[in-house]
Amino acid sequence: MARGAPSPADVQVIHELAVRKVIVTESQLESWRRAGLLPRHRRHGLGRGRGSVVDAVDPVVVESAAVLARHLRQGRDRRLAVLEWFAEAGMAVRPGATVVPEPPLAAVREALVWVLRGSVSHRLLEVARRAAGAGEAGQDALYAVAGRLLGSRPYRGMAHPGAVRAALLADEELPEGADFSGMVHLIAAIGFGVKEVGADALAEAFASVGMFGLTVEDFAPVLRAAELGEGSPVDWGLLERAADVLGPVQAASGEELLRARTVLLGLRGFYWMYVMHGLFMPDTPALAALRERIDEWGMGPVLHHVIALSPSPRQLAEALAMCLEPLFDGLYETLMEQLAADPEVFRLPGDESGAAGFMETWIRTLRELSNGELEAGRGADDGPRLSD
Repeated sequence: MARGAPSPADVQVIHELAVRKVIVTESQLESWRRAGLLPRHRRHGLGRGRGSVVDAVDPVVVESAAVLARHLRQGRDRRLAVLEWFAEAGMAVRPGATVVPEPPLAAVREALVWVLRGSVSHRLLEVARRAAGAGEAGQDALYAVAGRLLGSRPYRGMAHPGAVRAALLADEELPEGADFSGMVHLIAAIGFGVKEVGADALAEAFASVGMFGLTVEDFAPVLRAAELGEGSPVDWGLLERAADVLGPVQAASGEELLRARTVLLGLRGFYWMYVMHGLFMPDTPALAALRERIDEWGMGPVLHHVIALSPSPRQLAEALAMCLEPLFDGLYETLMEQLAADPEVFRLPGDESGAAGFMETWIRTLRELSNGELEAGRGADDGPRLSD
């Protein structure tokens, strides 16, 4: 074989992908191998002094090259492609579809750490830590940076789906969700210390999460008492430990990263069922029970902050880091247990057509709504109540 010519195995990989209209080159394949993203062809020896040979091209090599070709393009950082590959490998496989192999988990971990180091929350935390000890000037600098990074408009979560649904039915203005911009006070507390920030600012930070519908007025008295040393002692070190998103990712095993992906993809589906209630998705006892579990945990606003139904690689990285936490794992397990207890989420009571009838009802409802035919929560055909 001439020097510099592609190996027969690589020629076969290139040919197999070309049949699928996926174009890769030998130099790309070798570049991906050097980066640790593409496995080498498995070889076996021919005997002493006779060298080795590739038996057959490993399908994992072909499929890994195919997924890299899908997600990589000129000028794009490979780490973003690795995260998209990791997400794709975790998706359910349709009948007859090709199984996407897992990317090297070391590369996944590296990509996660790289994205998290550049995230807004981590950059704000670094600013806060550098400004610690600078008093009010340091705090002013932090809030100035936060204003530039977060923009002029506060980021708000979505209001409770039940409230959204009721407002749409009544043709009223949609209620506002949690204002997450208050979280900057929490970052300041981690960087400067709780006493420097004060109980009132911390109350605003905790209330901004929106869990359990608790308000600033609910949190403030408790935090003021803690600030004065009254009542039970508070371990404020929990804030510092909770803020460390890099440490858990760097320490996570491959199995833990895979579990975090399972939790994230599962919660994404549950969140979709939760939030679509606000957009007139027909209700069923099984769906209502799942929403009730989420509300019992007070996690609706948090899921809205964490879950993106079509996430960018950067959003995926931040969500995966959060899903390493026991809180999200526990919620996922609770919802899976509820789903196992009542799996008929898309079957309307008394309707034997199952998911098909469910979707037909939803489409009809949306059509009636757009035509102005819905009155007091009922369709023009006097069908099932939307609030049932």
